[in-house]
Amino acid sequence: MAMYRKLSRTSSQRRALLRGQVSTLLRYGKIVTTEARAKEVRKLVEPLIALAVKEKDNYETLTITAKVARKDKDGKRVKEVVDGKKKTVYDEVQREIKKDKPSRLHARRRMSAALYELKDVPSKGAGRKKNTKTIDLTDKLFDEYAPKYAERNGGYTRIVKIGLRKGDAAMEVLLELV
Repeated sequence: MAMYRKLSRTSSQRRALLRGQVSTLLRYGKIVTTEARAKEVRKLVEPLIALAVKEKDNYETLTITAKVARKDKDGKRVKEVVDGKKKTVYDEVQREIKKDKPSRLHARRRMSAALYELKDVPSKGAGRKKNTKTIDLTDKLFDEYAPKYAERNGGYTRIVKIGLRKGDAAMEVLLELV
């Protein structure tokens, strides 16, 4: 008996397909796919969420002081003349950062290996390259999904059958996070 479905693809194509579907599921919360693919994606998503739940509080908060350039209303750096030279004016800013402990860092790296880096591209034509944002799915797992599923012991996904696909009569399902 096989441990996984081959999905009529080579191993590299299969890994890429499943990795893309896992990333999309975690970004949007649901995807429509075939039943066989959904069952394989479920096998990959459940352990990722369980890992996030296990490591969600495993960090320490540090307060750091950073020098940041002061900016004017146009977003340009403020300069002042000192001894005949223009120098940038800096302000000291206190920030709190989360520093992962070793086990959480390891979990974050395992998640990053299983997920694609997704980009959020604006729909407008102007400034599409400039305003593109990278979505960090590992942060979303730790900050959004882990607290949501903290009290739940597994079973983070649900498969709902939609019906047969028109082209090839494959069973289509909705795979969603509970």
